[in-house]
Amino acid sequence: MPFISDNLNRIKPSATMVITAKAAQLKREGKKVIGLSSGEPDFDTPEHVKEAAIIAINKGYTKYTNIEGIPELRQSIVEKFKNDNNLDYTINDIIVGTGGKQILYNALVSSLNENDEVIIPAPYWVSYPDMTLLAGGKPIIVNCSSETDFKLTANALEKVITKNSKWLILNSPSNPTGSCYSQEELDDIARVVRKHDNLHVMTDDIYEYILYDNYKFFTFAQVAPDLKDRTLTVNGVSKSYCMTGWRIGYAAGPEKLIKAMIKIQGQSTSNPSSISQYAAMAGISGSKDFLIPCLQAFDERRHYVVNKLNSIPGISCIMPKGAFYAYPNVEGLLGKKTKDGKILDNDTNIVEWLLDAAEVAAVPGAAFGLEPYFRVSYATSLELLKEAMSRIEKAVLSLT
Repeated sequence: MPFISDNLNRIKPSATMVITAKAAQLKREGKKVIGLSSGEPDFDTPEHVKEAAIIAINKGYTKYTNIEGIPELRQSIVEKFKNDNNLDYTINDIIVGTGGKQILYNALVSSLNENDEVIIPAPYWVSYPDMTLLAGGKPIIVNCSSETDFKLTANALEKVITKNSKWLILNSPSNPTGSCYSQEELDDIARVVRKHDNLHVMTDDIYEYILYDNYKFFTFAQVAPDLKDRTLTVNGVSKSYCMTGWRIGYAAGPEKLIKAMIKIQGQSTSNPSSISQYAAMAGISGSKDFLIPCLQAFDERRHYVVNKLNSIPGISCIMPKGAFYAYPNVEGLLGKKTKDGKILDNDTNIVEWLLDAAEVAAVPGAAFGLEPYFRVSYATSLELLKEAMSRIEKAVLSLT
């Protein structure tokens, strides 16, 4: 009898985590690796958030809480959805978990049955298909090319819906491309969803506040309020609030689904960290002025990285509208030969070669379901980004 579950044969390790770990190991070995693989803001958690955590510790708020999160935090999330997205919920419609990833996983595990399908536009965040497989569902991948700014169209959605379709996952702003769905694009998708009662929508809005050029954010339930009872809106504090290590995600959705997710959470992690919950409440309820310099820095980095990538022969890159990633096309590098005679025949080989030859860590497009691309994160200093782009350019110019 095998010791390890057969379920693990369905999935692969997170590519971003694997590459980030490899880059860290090379650094420990003395290599001057520049890591552009991790999706983590380089800014510190805001002071008022840290202070709220300290106060919570000093007040002794260090015990177990409700599985689904403290009522005060859930109420602040209710108010956030009303104020920012014009969505009406009660705290019974809200769950708080240990990061957005757990929220998404809980939703899939508590809703998927055998043969249920989850429609996932590609490029996608690396964990969507594997979480679907672990939950017993079937990922249905829909390739979305640069011609549609890597976004799912209503026509493409219509073609893949079957009687087994359970969920459509939408991520905007997107990881890995930074693409954002407009109100009109979401409205087109909603018209298709309305025709299929079995289809539900799960939105991953974790990068909601990281937008550029005055782009206005919309979430699906906001655009299609009549479909709110078929929508799970997922968000969290990791990216916008510079709180990746605090591990707080949350969701709003139909009370029946939320209760099922609470049941799953009660038999797995139970409540998220009590201290992190009080910190998150301060972030969600407090001023967002701290975001102004962060967004200014991200915007400067965005323009530098994309313009530099577009100046390198064989690489082209669309300017992202949100998040802090660029997703350059490297088709022009396929078939090129390295100094040691190796042929670069896919984006995974290109990323591995860049790590060895340029000591720059990126993530191959294969991990996100659309090749030949790679993802770089510009959530690091402009100084390091300039050095990384210089190294990439030098390495590419050495190819024959």
